[in-house]
Amino acid sequence: MALKMKLNKEEYLNKMHGCWIGKNIGGTMGDAYEGTHEILDIKGFSTAKGEPAPNDDLDLQLVWLKAMQKVGPKAMSANVLSYYWMTHITPYWNEYGVTMGNLEMGLLPPLSGEMNNKYWQVSNGAWIRSEIWACLAPGIPNIAIKYAIMDASVDHGLAEGTYAEIFTAALQSMAFFESDIRKLINIGLSYIPENCRIAKSIKMVIDGYDKGLDWKDVRNMLQKDSEDIGWFQAPANIGYTVLGLLYGEGDFKKTLIYTINCGDDTDCTGATAGAILGIIMGADKIPADWKEYIGDAIRTKCINGTYVRPLPKSCADLVQRIYDLTPIVLNEYGIDLEYTDEETSFGDIVPEKILEGQKEEFFTRSPYSFEIPCVPHSNVLVEYDEEPIVKPGCDFKIRLRIRNYLETYYYHDVTVGLPEGWTADYSRTCYVRQQSSPYKDAAVWEMTVHVGENVSAVNRISVMMSSRLCVVPVAVPITLLG
Repeated sequence: MALKMKLNKEEYLNKMHGCWIGKNIGGTMGDAYEGTHEILDIKGFSTAKGEPAPNDDLDLQLVWLKAMQKVGPKAMSANVLSYYWMTHITPYWNEYGVTMGNLEMGLLPPLSGEMNNKYWQVSNGAWIRSEIWACLAPGIPNIAIKYAIMDASVDHGLAEGTYAEIFTAALQSMAFFESDIRKLINIGLSYIPENCRIAKSIKMVIDGYDKGLDWKDVRNMLQKDSEDIGWFQAPANIGYTVLGLLYGEGDFKKTLIYTINCGDDTDCTGATAGAILGIIMGADKIPADWKEYIGDAIRTKCINGTYVRPLPKSCADLVQRIYDLTPIVLNEYGIDLEYTDEETSFGDIVPEKILEGQKEEFFTRSPYSFEIPCVPHSNVLVEYDEEPIVKPGCDFKIRLRIRNYLETYYYHDVTVGLPEGWTADYSRTCYVRQQSSPYKDAAVWEMTVHVGENVSAVNRISVMMSSRLCVVPVAVPITLLG
């Protein structure tokens, strides 16, 4: 039986509209100061009236929306987002460029965000684009972070940049129904490892605020703590955003000014702080002069317009598209959503029980792994014990964990395609028992590859698993770099 949820239509639309207007205000206000290394003293806008700055923070989320509209919540995966990244998104800077190079070589997420990316996988590219997932899962953070993990793992692997998006997605999802900033920060913290650098920066701000420290002192502490990883990195910039939220004390203008005055990645921090307060307050409570100044238009700069048509031209248009899609997303998780003029009601829904345990499974995964969804019968997790880089004459171990969604067990017949001169030891059959529990309990198939003398820059292996019960065989592409 489906779980019933009633969502007040006007309230939901108002909060979503506030999210995207707030995103535009903060992103535009901070855009002029991006990369500033010193404390600033801004008072408001430095741009022309009615001209929101284009921002990758928002652009990529328009692409993710299109992806969700096209493939739906069940088929959505990090691999789908990778496809949309390669065809729809144009920038090649920082982690975006590293990721696109990895994807071109055939390295799937999270490998695409892990390989050759130790510097940028701690950066800001992911947590700045979490609002779309929060808006599609209002009040149900576990759904929001499921898609946030898919998203962030593409260009940040399983590193701090991904923890940052988990934090913002969970916080923003709950902001639709919780207005206490401190509670929201604690909710976000509860979704990430307590000893990670993102959590450390956030706790540093909380501690400084509670002790009554001047905001500039807290900002300088954050900067000092991140000296070893440099500028444009998530720990400090998440900290600046939380600093703005706490020291702003619910005042929209003060919050954005505190946030942006910390410097560094100011368009990202300002945009995220603006989006969070926009959700909490709703569009009708955002200061009228700033709302009028920025207008409702959306400007883009990072999207290949050949593929993404028609783009939302305004925040109101974007809100309506999300509104139409949300019931479809929630229905995938057994939630029957009804828009109503009455008060919002979660009925028998216990949000923390939906997708329970997923974050623990994510945090215990090998960074050298990737997933192949084989809808509707199974998912396959491919794991390596080390980076997928080989030399002539070496051995390399590959492990597949197969999660079975069928109501019976079955056997796979396995065939493997190898580069010329390479050999492998593996079982020609794989027994897949009946279960859909976590990967740690899934069926396991292993292979040891004996690398030949001929090693290319990119070496491709194919594993094909077929069964009479699975009309579509499981095809697992494996890339090993030379």
